[in-house]
Amino acid sequence: SDGERVVIGGIMEHIEEAGVHSGDSSCVLPAYRLSEAHRQRIRDHTVALAKALDVVGLMNVQFAVQRDEVYVIEVNPRASRTVPFVSKATGVPLAKVAARVMLGAKLDDFDLPAELAVRQYFVKSPVFPFSRFAGVDPILGPEMKSTGEVMGIDDTFGKAYVKAQISAGTVLPRSGTAFLSVNQEDKKSVGVIGRELTAMGFTILATSGTAAVLNAEGIQATPVYKVNEGRPHIVDKIKSGGVDLVINTPLGRESFFDEKAIRRAAMHYRIPCITTFSGAVAAVNGIRDLQREALTIRSLQEYHAEAAAG
Repeated sequence: SDGERVVIGGIMEHIEEAGVHSGDSSCVLPAYRLSEAHRQRIRDHTVALAKALDVVGLMNVQFAVQRDEVYVIEVNPRASRTVPFVSKATGVPLAKVAARVMLGAKLDDFDLPAELAVRQYFVKSPVFPFSRFAGVDPILGPEMKSTGEVMGIDDTFGKAYVKAQISAGTVLPRSGTAFLSVNQEDKKSVGVIGRELTAMGFTILATSGTAAVLNAEGIQATPVYKVNEGRPHIVDKIKSGGVDLVINTPLGRESFFDEKAIRRAAMHYRIPCITTFSGAVAAVNGIRDLQREALTIRSLQEYHAEAAAG
C-alpha cells in the first residue's frame, strides 16, 4: 500500500489447517481450494485493513475460513517470510517496490495491477531439522519448528507439491504399502484417502480402528498391531522395509507414546510421514500426478521468460 492504493501480491492458501504454525505449513499460490467468493472477501478485507491502518509499504494478513465465514487471525504492517516466495512466483520484486513506496513513490509509478497474477502453481514447503536430532517427534503444532523453506513450480498443484517435498528432503512413493492411522475426527474422511491410494495400486495397512472404518466402506485394509498390542507391530513392519508411506494424525494422550514410536521409526528409515489430514490429501494429489506424468524441470528465469513472451 502507498497509503492510497493497495496492490495484493498474492492470496496463498496453507495446506495444513489452522493450529499448525504458518511457518511450518506448506502453502500454495494461487489458492487451490478457496472459492472465488471467499477470495473476494479476503481482497475486500485486505484493502480495508491497509487503508484503516494507514499502511505505507508491505503488509501481511492471515485469514481463517470456517463454515463460510472469513476471520482475521492477525495483521502485520511489515514484510514476512513469504515476500521472497511471492516475488519469485510473480516476477515482481516486492521488497524493492515497498522500499521505494516508503520513500515517497506511488504504486501507479510501477504499473502494477490490483492483484499480481501467476500462471502456474507455486508451492512453498518448510524444511525441518528432525533427522539431525535423535528422539525428536516430528508432530506439527502452533510452535514453529522449521529451519528453512523450498519452492516447487509446475502446471498442476500435485506436481508442484511433489517437487517442493523432494526439495525439502521427502520423496513421495509412486507405489507400495501405505500405513494409515487417523484420529476420530479424521475417520469421517479417511475413506477418501484409502480409496485413492487403493485405486493407485497401494496396499493398505491400518491400525484396527482405522482398518474397520476402511473395510466398512469397501476398501481393503489389513489390520496391524500397535506397538503395545503385540508383535509383529507397525514399527517392526517399518524397520523391515514393509511400509513406504505413513499417514498418522494424532489420536490423543492415550496413544501418544505409540504414535511417537511410529513417527520416529518412519523418520529414522526415511519413510515419508504425514501427520495432518490436509497434508495427506495433498500428498495423494501429488502421487496421482506423479503416476500420470514424469516431472520436468525449468529454471525460474525460463518460466518468467515464457510468461513474458505470451
